[in-house]
Amino acid sequence: MPNRVLISGASVAGPALAYWLGRAGCETTVVEAAAALRRGGYAVDFRGPTHLEVLRRMGVLEAIRDNQTGGRTTRFVRRSGETILTMPPEFTGGDLEIPRSTLSRLLHERSRNNVEYIFGDKITAMTQDADGVDVTFLHAASRRFDLVIGADGMHSGVRGIAFGPDDDYVTGLGYQIAGWDVPTVEDLRGETLVLNAPGTLISVFPHAGDPSRTNVLCLYAEQTAPPSLDARVRQLGQRVAGHGWMVPSLLADLPQATDLYCDTIARVDVPTWWNKRVALLGDAACGATLTGMGTGTAVVGAYTLAHEILNAGSDYESAFLRYEQLLRPYAQRGQAGARSAVKMLVPMSRTAIWLRNQFLSTAMGRRLALSENSKEAEKLQLTDYQTT
Repeated sequence: MPNRVLISGASVAGPALAYWLGRAGCETTVVEAAAALRRGGYAVDFRGPTHLEVLRRMGVLEAIRDNQTGGRTTRFVRRSGETILTMPPEFTGGDLEIPRSTLSRLLHERSRNNVEYIFGDKITAMTQDADGVDVTFLHAASRRFDLVIGADGMHSGVRGIAFGPDDDYVTGLGYQIAGWDVPTVEDLRGETLVLNAPGTLISVFPHAGDPSRTNVLCLYAEQTAPPSLDARVRQLGQRVAGHGWMVPSLLADLPQATDLYCDTIARVDVPTWWNKRVALLGDAACGATLTGMGTGTAVVGAYTLAHEILNAGSDYESAFLRYEQLLRPYAQRGQAGARSAVKMLVPMSRTAIWLRNQFLSTAMGRRLALSENSKEAEKLQLTDYQTT
């Protein structure tokens, strides 16, 4: 097996991969641009037996269950606050939901004894040759590794260096997403409240880690976003202003938000997930916003990539090839739901909103919506590497 592996990213995919490699005795380093484990972010979920089986094999399933949020009922409301329809927790929460920051902490705790973590730094350059990869960091001294894995999200820095710019691999789906937190909204009752206007969704729900705060999530139809954060915030305000309900107070609290997030709703398509000694994992290879499959795919991918690397010995190219052959069809099925998910959540006309609500109000509509959320998670037979 390779002696030295560098992983970029300490959110979910990176620590999951580090756990398997470090446990097997591989000299593993994780570098993360943030100064510490990130505390923000929303809840993430796992769906179907494949996700849960990988978590069980990692020995983390019960800890996740102990820290799960339990999911939330979703209420679609009118501008007056009157309820239009109510959906059960499974509509957004999958089989097991947990705050992303808590999941990241659990994976870090289980890997840190066998893994070197470097926070507050990032890769700025890489040079590959027949025997390894020379890596330059922003702060730390340059080092040499056998393999480098980019597990650093949809806008992966490793992918940018070794494969090419975002524009080559990231495709916007015609919508923008923004999230921030505000002081607790008293009438939430532990639920998610959703208001739609044509081409816009704005929702509020309990903060996953701080009962004194409430999360706000806004989706709106817009092909492109301005380059600066200030301009994006102005664009957001222009799109949702005048929607009534609690929107004015949510916008008023935006300047004081401690965890503001803005991005384009998109999917990542990379023709080949590896380039010589550098490979991609999770959203860096196959991300897609709003599918609900990204976190599960990340841990399944980490399990598969780690064991293929360990089984292949020095033949890393065979390991990368096998990993991609196993994971790509599964990941692409999960990605396919991104466009349909955002169209359902953000109808473009009042008529489309009404039709969506009528559909979800029927027993058949609910069954179809709930089965659509989980069906792709069922379709991967895990390799039992422990017996091969």
